[in-house]
Amino acid sequence: MNYEYYTSNQNGQDDYGLKYINEQGYGLICKDYKLEFPPQHQDTQPGMEYLMKPRPIFNNPYYRAAGKLVGKVAIITGGDSGIGRAVAVGFAKEGATIVIAYYNEHKDAEETKNFIERLGGTCILLSGDIKETSFCDKIVEETIKQFGKIDILVNNAAVQYQQKSLLDITDDQFDLTMKTNIYSMFYLTKRALKHMLPGTSIINVTSITTFRGEPELIDYVTTKGAIVGFTRALATNLADKNIRVNAVSPGVFWTPLQPACWEAEKIPTLGSNAPMGRAGHPYEIAPLFIYLASDDSSYVTGQVMHINGGEYKG
Repeated sequence: MNYEYYTSNQNGQDDYGLKYINEQGYGLICKDYKLEFPPQHQDTQPGMEYLMKPRPIFNNPYYRAAGKLVGKVAIITGGDSGIGRAVAVGFAKEGATIVIAYYNEHKDAEETKNFIERLGGTCILLSGDIKETSFCDKIVEETIKQFGKIDILVNNAAVQYQQKSLLDITDDQFDLTMKTNIYSMFYLTKRALKHMLPGTSIINVTSITTFRGEPELIDYVTTKGAIVGFTRALATNLADKNIRVNAVSPGVFWTPLQPACWEAEKIPTLGSNAPMGRAGHPYEIAPLFIYLASDDSSYVTGQVMHINGGEYKG
């Protein structure tokens, strides 16, 4: 990389891309990296997409659907925004009926629902706390009540909190992260599985952080590692029933989790470590979920699919 020193207020320049600032107010800026995201931070988890600048790109207008999911019903946790939103839109384009389970991001959820309905699709919203078994019951019960079946389950909801040291992670934070990211996956999958027939698909979302060991997301990485094990064991357990279970491992994507987690100064260089030199946008990962949800992947189970701009090669 080609870097140059500059002062943070030199000629009125923005601080976008600043790697760090020392006591004198000097820093390093990368001249070869396209600066796409200005510094920003949100104080709530899992973050609000409508507050992000720029907004993530969740729709590819050039995508040509082929009816791969016509007649199928898909539950997507965290489907209101980020990767979940892009997956919901992609599934809807392919003909699926969408059930979005989300926490409290009501504006984002309504935007996603409205977009799907403009495409001619069907989408219902269910708001609640995925950590609670009662909400997991509600998700499954409402889906069966309204649509009679579950063909696809996407376990996507998660939280992550930046902490410099293990000593900074409180017991309460660890408990919250574990229950949101992995307990909820167990709860919801167990309940949905009773209604899933041969040929159906479960897709869990893990993370590149599991494979590279992100040092400031220790509790989050722990949950994402557990998801890999859960996926592989469940896939083997359900193989004779022809229910496929796979995981997607995203690299750095521009989603609400990023400003909700990281300090503002880290945002401009998100994705700069990837060989492709940038973060991904949600629309770029949605086709992989479509593949795993459709009959195109009829002989694929127990796999972890990586999409990260070349940063990790698994």
